[in-house]
Amino acid sequence: MGIDRENDSAGPESLKTDWDRDRKTFFLSYWQILKRRRQFIGRFVLAALVVSIIATLMIPNIYQATAVISPISGKESSSAISSLAQQLGGLPVGSLLGTPTTATEIINFLNSKILREKVIEKDNLLPVIFPERWDKEKRRWKEGFWAGLDLNPLSLAGRLADWIQPGRSEPRSGKSGVPDLWDGLRKLDDMVRVRNDPRWNTITIAVNHPDPEAATKIVEYFLTALNDHMSSEARRVALVNRKYLEDQLITTADPLIRQNIYNLIAQQIERSMTAEAKENFAFRVVDSPRVPDRKFAPSRGEMIVKTVIAAIFLSVLITFFLEYRQKRKRRAEGAGE
Repeated sequence: MGIDRENDSAGPESLKTDWDRDRKTFFLSYWQILKRRRQFIGRFVLAALVVSIIATLMIPNIYQATAVISPISGKESSSAISSLAQQLGGLPVGSLLGTPTTATEIINFLNSKILREKVIEKDNLLPVIFPERWDKEKRRWKEGFWAGLDLNPLSLAGRLADWIQPGRSEPRSGKSGVPDLWDGLRKLDDMVRVRNDPRWNTITIAVNHPDPEAATKIVEYFLTALNDHMSSEARRVALVNRKYLEDQLITTADPLIRQNIYNLIAQQIERSMTAEAKENFAFRVVDSPRVPDRKFAPSRGEMIVKTVIAAIFLSVLITFFLEYRQKRKRRAEGAGE
């Protein structure tokens, strides 16, 4: 019985010792594999490092120009509007007086294809956003698949994607490699970012471009197009409202109501004149765009570090796979003998 108790008490310690020994043997075997193939791992990582350095140097610098605007929110007295509406017998006074421009309205329009199409056509933006395809000396587009192609890996990948999936660049009929309006809209989707900060009631317009001056100009084009649209829309609405009020004035005999209608007509005239004369009718520029002096992207050091880390893991996996295949081959040869 005493011997049995001694064996029982020694059992767990013996198992723990065996497990520790097996674990050390396990890690040692894998370490021996890595040590045996250290030259392959070193060459693989070195090759990945050289390729990543060359690839990152081929990627052009991207500069970001920004502008910060804030919507101008005018406030009308709700009590005066409601009382005026009762006096006018149910006329849509609230809509006639107009509503303040909201940040959501401005953001939706900045992201709309309507504004971007206006910017592209009015400011001839296609040569600016596709500089690699534009021949400045001959002032014409470079045609063909290889037109404007550089050694930039991102450019090569994008051109290959266009060739594999031609439908994603439609319509592009007749002239291969010549960008059209739809290409410009897709390009602006990648270049332009609109961010809203409800806390400070501000909107940030950011444009990324390899040319810092071109990025700044594109931001200015967006601000100009936004101001033109807001002011022209306000003038149009004021003109429609004024015509409606003048029609109501003809059919109204009550002098009090006529006086109120005259007041509304005067407000519409004032609104139209303000929209036509004021530079920033619906928004004010908090921070105007400036030419950036430092690149925004790419972060070459970060890209190289990530590539090296990925190469280390990949080379280790390949090493274990090669070792596994070699062992299977040896076993097959031993079984054949």
